[in-house]
Amino acid sequence: MAEIIGLGCTHYPGLLQPDEKLPGGFHHLLTAPNVPAHYKDRANWPAELLTELGNDGGVSAARRYGARMADDFRAIRRALDDFNPDLVLIWGDDQYENFREDIIPAFCVFGLDQEFALKPWHNGNGGKPNRWGERGEWTMKLRGARDAAKHLAGALIERGIDMAYAYKPLHVDGLAHAFTNTLLYLDWDRRGFPWPVLPFAINCYGRNLIHAKGGMAALFVPPRDERELPDPPAPQPWRCMDVGRAVAEILAESPWRVALIASSSWSHCFLSPTNGYLWPDHKADRLMFDALSSGDYAYWRQRPLKQMEQAGQHEMLNWMTLVGAMEGLGRREPVIHDYAETHIFMSEKCFVSYPA
Repeated sequence: MAEIIGLGCTHYPGLLQPDEKLPGGFHHLLTAPNVPAHYKDRANWPAELLTELGNDGGVSAARRYGARMADDFRAIRRALDDFNPDLVLIWGDDQYENFREDIIPAFCVFGLDQEFALKPWHNGNGGKPNRWGERGEWTMKLRGARDAAKHLAGALIERGIDMAYAYKPLHVDGLAHAFTNTLLYLDWDRRGFPWPVLPFAINCYGRNLIHAKGGMAALFVPPRDERELPDPPAPQPWRCMDVGRAVAEILAESPWRVALIASSSWSHCFLSPTNGYLWPDHKADRLMFDALSSGDYAYWRQRPLKQMEQAGQHEMLNWMTLVGAMEGLGRREPVIHDYAETHIFMSEKCFVSYPA
């Protein structure tokens, strides 16, 4: 029986930037026409939010936050180094990047080339600014896991899970940011990423995907016409857990040592009306975190999709697959490396590991 390790982290795009830029997302949301005026009024902000902002617009808090996130990713990387897998499967979402109007699969396994590369800062104009100060031509060399992807997709289909699969990207030159950012952060200190990568995309945004075209754009565009039938939803949370369980069972019978990684932040403020789209739904996240910490899989499995969408927990469907995988393997309480709540950095961040 193959050995499997489970890991959870984030792909928060803000961390790509220097720390001083981190509060920019919150200040940008204050300009969104669809954020209610009540929540834009500083007089209505909680004390914790004001504390994070401080007297410099959040820059000091951002420096502390950036250092904390760096240490968290180093902890997850240490777990990877110690385990030394044969391949790394990453569950991530696609925000109108590789999948658009032409095809939106609920789940898709990517069997990429044995050797491929990412140029995350390339934009044809000198390169995108980033916290590492890397130039536009900087390249991250990686390896795909096509044989493992074929094996996994085939076995899932044989189990009655109708999987989509792809051998090359459709609309992006590389990978969607959920995967690219995860790989960049797991190589925070730029030692290289030596293990083959198997991206596993989940349609986390469902009804919001086409309308918002990814991210926080829905707060800046006219609301959807209520007479228009909404797009189909994301897969149900329980279904994601079932898929994760099946993935773990299939790979446990394979010849590979595998790291299973769920990559996403938790409640995204700009997706949740709970706090006027300005800060995360701490209560909803704490309930999920408490259940995760105690190994209460039933709580996760019974979580309705509508409640997750209300809380802005769309991307946590990536974590649903990880939790389903760990449930299937009989793992209970994870090692909690960090759980970081915030009011101005868009979302809670959780870092866990389930040792082999």
